[in-house]
Amino acid sequence: MTGIKMNTQKRLVLIGGRSHPELAQAVADELGVELVPTLAYDFANGEIFVRFQESVRGCDAFVLQSHTEPINKWIMEQLLMVDALKRASAKRITVILPFYGYARQDKKHRGREPISARLIADLFHTAGADRLMTVDLHTSQIQGFFDGPVDHLFATPLLVRHVADVVDDRRNITVVSPDAGRVRVAERWTDMLGSPLAIIHKRRDLDTPNEARMLEIVGEVEGRTCVVIDDMIDTGGTIVKAADVLFEHGAGEVIVAASHGILSGPAIERLKNSAVREVIVTDTLPIPQDKRFDKLTVLPIAPLIARAVQQVFEDGSVTSMFEVGPV
Repeated sequence: MTGIKMNTQKRLVLIGGRSHPELAQAVADELGVELVPTLAYDFANGEIFVRFQESVRGCDAFVLQSHTEPINKWIMEQLLMVDALKRASAKRITVILPFYGYARQDKKHRGREPISARLIADLFHTAGADRLMTVDLHTSQIQGFFDGPVDHLFATPLLVRHVADVVDDRRNITVVSPDAGRVRVAERWTDMLGSPLAIIHKRRDLDTPNEARMLEIVGEVEGRTCVVIDDMIDTGGTIVKAADVLFEHGAGEVIVAASHGILSGPAIERLKNSAVREVIVTDTLPIPQDKRFDKLTVLPIAPLIARAVQQVFEDGSVTSMFEVGPV
């Protein structure tokens, strides 16, 4: 009797939401695949409809959405896409969050506050996600909020290589952490560049978002090329204040490097009018032309995400991608 022949070959599918189509297409190009045709639109009252226009049954699905403005809308759209994949019998669903929305609220600072980063992880798990993939979380502890594997990608090697290329004398670089929370990331920079570390000690007013009061600098910055590193630039207030303090302490020049360029509100004018030499970010978030300026350098993150997707699909090692030494 002739048996049933099963097709056990795995199939990778990549799905992009509407928030950052350029990045989704760039990742697809790196992987050599086509994006799944997707119908997505808004109803008159703001509700979102999504439908995939080809079968996703049994596939290894990767759903990419950048949590940019309007952030709540794009998170909801990605949740709906995950739900649709689950109900369409996708075998495994990996949610790609180049920028993890609500990551700044990762603990309760005071009573009667939410832990928003945990809620986001719970929402994706409930929707049907098997795995999360994200770039440079605000704090590493967020990896533990999701009940499943989390691939935490680092843009640090990409940013470090650019800085190494644009600074004439690498021996004159000092890596600057804008607060105590960034010290571990800054130490990775110092290891790769072979540079000393300085820390800006600051206090933040919990009742005033996006503002910080600088106190003092720990480390040598006089006459040095100071590279201020952070995970994100939102309104630019903290970064510009950091640069001002560094110049007050005799810094030769200041370069700013961050993974995520949110660039909200007054950020563009603040950065354009500052004495900062260069602002370096990646394109985890879309940066339209009206937010670009001469000092801004935007590095492509698609090759990094594509390599990670390939490793996950082939059951390889994502961790091995970041076993890098000095540049």
